[in-house]
Amino acid sequence: MTDGQWQVIDLEDVKKTFKGEAVEYLEFLRVPALSCGLYSLAAGSKDMQSPHDEDEVYVVLTGKARMRLGNEERSVGPGSLLYVGATTDHSFFEIEEDMTLLVFFASALSTTR
Repeated sequence: MTDGQWQVIDLEDVKKTFKGEAVEYLEFLRVPALSCGLYSLAAGSKDMQSPHDEDEVYVVLTGKARMRLGNEERSVGPGSLLYVGATTDHSFFEIEEDMTLLVFFASALSTTR
């Protein structure tokens, strides 16, 4: 998805490609060591993630929810940055407001999310 050594990506343009589903993930960058995407969770939706094989970082751009990481829970909202180690069980729940999250995966080896 890249055509050179660097890119400028407008997240508003990426958001416009969401289909309007309750839960959506759009990958917009993939290079050998990193992939990036936007994750959208509608208020009241259910996050059905399973653990990933890669380390991952979420940045909450909009919305509020709780995050479960293993046996721990935390409230998250705009400006929250969450690191999730590879194979850690995690999910968002009690999604109070529509959420948009910027997601970084440490390795782009897997093509399934």
